[in-house]
Amino acid sequence: MSFYCAQEQQSMALRESTLLSGLSDFLSFAKDSSVYYQQLFADIDVSQIDSRASLASLPITRKSDLIKLQAAAMPFAGMVPNMVNIGRVFQSPGPIYEPETDEHDWWRMGQAFFAAGFREGDMVQNCLSYHLTPGGFIMDSGARACGCSVIPAGPGQTELQLDMAKNLKPNGYCGTPSFLKILLDKAKDRQQNLPFKKALVTGEALTPSLKSAFIEADIEVKQAYATADIGLIAFESSDDGLIVAEDIILELVRPGTLMPVDVGEVGEVVITSFNPSYPLIRFATGDLSAQLEGSSTCGRSNIRIKGWLGRADQTTKVKGLFVHPEQVEQIRVQHNIIQRLRMVVSRDNDNDKMCLLCEVAETALNSVDVSAIKQTIRAVTQLSAEVSIEPLGSLPKDGIVIEDRR
Repeated sequence: MSFYCAQEQQSMALRESTLLSGLSDFLSFAKDSSVYYQQLFADIDVSQIDSRASLASLPITRKSDLIKLQAAAMPFAGMVPNMVNIGRVFQSPGPIYEPETDEHDWWRMGQAFFAAGFREGDMVQNCLSYHLTPGGFIMDSGARACGCSVIPAGPGQTELQLDMAKNLKPNGYCGTPSFLKILLDKAKDRQQNLPFKKALVTGEALTPSLKSAFIEADIEVKQAYATADIGLIAFESSDDGLIVAEDIILELVRPGTLMPVDVGEVGEVVITSFNPSYPLIRFATGDLSAQLEGSSTCGRSNIRIKGWLGRADQTTKVKGLFVHPEQVEQIRVQHNIIQRLRMVVSRDNDNDKMCLLCEVAETALNSVDVSAIKQTIRAVTQLSAEVSIEPLGSLPKDGIVIEDRR
């Protein structure tokens, strides 16, 4: 068994000691160099933060709050110490802006690609988007960190993608699992064999039915859990959970109380990332997961989590992109005819689907411009959705704006 770096095999005690021994210095750096952390930690002596217990005393920064924080202090809410180092600026739905520098494997994805079997000389068809959002670049940098050549394919254009796969014969794929299934189905219709032998998927759940389809196609598929802010959080090596990445501190906290949960208990994923270009300290992702007992059978010693178990708030991920309650409200504001609304997310043949339920007065039921609402949905979320016009009073008054039925 080979490993991406020596730290993957170090004892849990040594890893924990190394991370915590550098914590107070990193917090001091963030406080001294970042306007945001100067204000957040103004009354806190961060030099005394040297344990998980003391780390848990620090305030949380929520991903869902970045929209308002960044709007008040563009582009990164004063969190980035030195804008000169930033090579790219991305916009994710929200909008939320994320930075990237030109450092080697800045998103730390190489570890996940290596664990998925990618090696020097492999060619990878990267089907995450390179447009505005950082997904394509996150996967691109990780594959190249393992010595792979990358085809920056992006999503969509299945016919062109299949022609490219036929001509260039890449042995690897990275992107969402649902798009890999779309390519498989389209290739079958064309009586074409895909050249992929390995894949690293992210952005969506790898469902049992999808996994079975990939096994039948003889494609070895592993998962990675990453965000546009943190980069790699955890990755799959064996079929026994996701291994937490090196060089981050992961906490699982109880939503509402923000105190650590017990092993096996579901909690919100909170990350402290030791990235001097973009310090994120006790950054609450909004994702839910749970820690597994012990370590992986593959020999990597870091703690393991079950993977994505839902959202702590109503923000949900659709086709690899987050959809926020604030975005749904933007749609309502732009169409005054809508009284109340609810975005319903479901799955159909392993593909994410959205449908916006719109309550309107009975006198206006026949005068709703559905096509205009669909255009607004795409403009706001970068995703398409069906629209269903409902009579006033038909939606439950339970406060739910985004209903995830998957």
